[in-house]
Amino acid sequence: MAKNTPDFVLRPFEGLPGEPDWVALRELVPAATATARTTAEHGARDVVVTTVLPNSWAALHRTDGVVLVALQTGTSSGDASRDVATALLLALDAEPGTAIETIGLPTPGPRLQDVLDLSVPFEVTVQESFAYWLDPSTDVTPDLQAALEEADAGIIDTRRLAAAESAYWCRMGAREYLRWAQPADEQVVLDGLSRLHARRESGFDDAKFIGYFRAAGIVVPVWELARGSEADDVEKPLAAFVPRLEAAMADDTPLDANARRARAGLVARQVTLR
Repeated sequence: MAKNTPDFVLRPFEGLPGEPDWVALRELVPAATATARTTAEHGARDVVVTTVLPNSWAALHRTDGVVLVALQTGTSSGDASRDVATALLLALDAEPGTAIETIGLPTPGPRLQDVLDLSVPFEVTVQESFAYWLDPSTDVTPDLQAALEEADAGIIDTRRLAAAESAYWCRMGAREYLRWAQPADEQVVLDGLSRLHARRESGFDDAKFIGYFRAAGIVVPVWELARGSEADDVEKPLAAFVPRLEAAMADDTPLDANARRARAGLVARQVTLR
């Protein structure tokens, strides 16, 4: 029987500008938007990439013509890039005011890497409200306002930091964390973290390195911050830590015994998202 579904892709967003931010918006950030544009072949249309849409819609062609495509949707195939591209193309072809609720199981077709203009930066804006779902001219009725407020209540306080690419501060309950998506190969990141951890240098300031996620084929290390830390408090110490981690990842000498033990402990505690 002929194969009609794509194979599993470990790093579905590899090759896109800002791959770690694509992963962060898909797996970690509750409410955010980012910029993208389709290729000339697909109309050179500006597109809003978002974390989530109402009712878990895959995409939305708003009444004002703006097209939004969501990343936090169920994976229909083994390739999240193909799934999102399918939803995006359906939304582009749909009439304004149309939601693409589901996409089913996509047949083989273009991926985001084929549909998007890769010269356009993926610029992320973390949002405090889902009001961006709406056409600005929408008459916000009391019922609609209540629905938005209910959705907004589930947003975890999150900020994108300036000190490092794809680094996000968040507050979960009474604790604050730094989650920093890494573009480098998993083995390189883990070796670097292991070298620092073995030397008791994997933390910075009052931030304690506690482990990492694996998401969409990349590594997302996590630090627990000092209780009550705000995003601005993390910028300076993180900026000082960046070159230390970069140097540890650039070191390609064999790990010593302490670093190997540290690495084994990190791998044993890792969590794979999806």
